[in-house]
Amino acid sequence: MKVGLDVGSTTIKCVVLDDQNNIVYKSYERHLSQITEKMSELLTKVRDEVIHGTDAQITVSGSAGMGVAETCNLPFMQEVYATRIAIGKLIPDADVIIELGGEDAKILFLSGGMEVRMNGTCAGGTGAFIDQMATLLNVSLDEMNELAAEYEKIYTIASRCGVFAKSDIQPLLNQGARKSDISASIFAAVANQTIAGLAQGRQIKGNVVYLGGPLTFLSGLRDAFDTALKVKGLCPENSLYYVALGAAFSSATSIDLETALKN
Repeated sequence: MKVGLDVGSTTIKCVVLDDQNNIVYKSYERHLSQITEKMSELLTKVRDEVIHGTDAQITVSGSAGMGVAETCNLPFMQEVYATRIAIGKLIPDADVIIELGGEDAKILFLSGGMEVRMNGTCAGGTGAFIDQMATLLNVSLDEMNELAAEYEKIYTIASRCGVFAKSDIQPLLNQGARKSDISASIFAAVANQTIAGLAQGRQIKGNVVYLGGPLTFLSGLRDAFDTALKVKGLCPENSLYYVALGAAFSSATSIDLETALKN
């Protein structure tokens, strides 16, 4: 069997594939900055309940995966390459990938010259930013998504920084603006920030694929990107797991999980 692990800034994703590359197990959970503990729990479960103590071919990826791979002496693959491999196998006609994570954002141009655009050290316009804005509105992410579907007006909100966004949103709340309008405005701000900040003038067209937690869970955010880009993007099945899938597809070295756990 093949195991792919995607250790991100806020979550750990895992997939286990059988010999025909079918998913036999997958998991997605927040690690709450307890990466070592969560990895140990996850690998123990995979060893005992999925591969039943046999060796498996394992690869680690993700923005926080390199340290884990070094500690556990496991093969590591950079997440952009993992994403490309998964897309190549599962959606070969994709032209552009837009991926939002907990603290990072990426646009991968696949046609017309391969190019990768990523955000810097700031988490503005990512999942962490959206979490912060939901807290400011005193709603859950699900509620925020439901509210956005009922919007009537879009306000201009800065998404590059949570501090600036708060300075835009708080007066709106004080003036009695509808939370539905503010929720949709936040999603629109994230879409516009991602496109303007990362595409930097390069046109996003063709078959656009949405990946990552925020775009998977928040239909209102996908709608905001569709509106800004004037496309109908695809959020595929297992969109949360494309980095983990790419890592699993590429796994070639058999690892004894017992040894990895001891490390």
